[in-house]
Amino acid sequence: MIDKIRRLVRHSEESEKAIERYLTDSVRSMGGRCLKYSNSGETGYPDRLVLLPPGKVIWVELKSRGKKPTRQQLIRHDELRRLGFDVRVIDSREEVDGLLNGKGGIEYAVQSTRIPTPSFSMGRGSR
Repeated sequence: MIDKIRRLVRHSEESEKAIERYLTDSVRSMGGRCLKYSNSGETGYPDRLVLLPPGKVIWVELKSRGKKPTRQQLIRHDELRRLGFDVRVIDSREEVDGLLNGKGGIEYAVQSTRIPTPSFSMGRGSR
């Protein structure tokens, strides 16, 4: 019975929701913002957009301890990195602390995924 209670407590401390709450509180304590990102038209984008002074932007994919991003998420992460964004996968409070101290999070690479580099146009007459 005691082991079952310990497992439940450990799971609640390592759940995606608990890690997300910890990230949000930690970013706020540093004077930053931790925005929840949702795009109903396209899937796979990271859960949070972390904005830290002075002008640091980090996309953060949150996972329960030991869980990995899906293939679609890895494709989106790669797409964002190609645009020059910092993208991290976080699955523990320790990784949140490391990220905010400049050395945390996991960067997964997508193998053999071809995504065309977007070209931007300013509309008519922009040439």
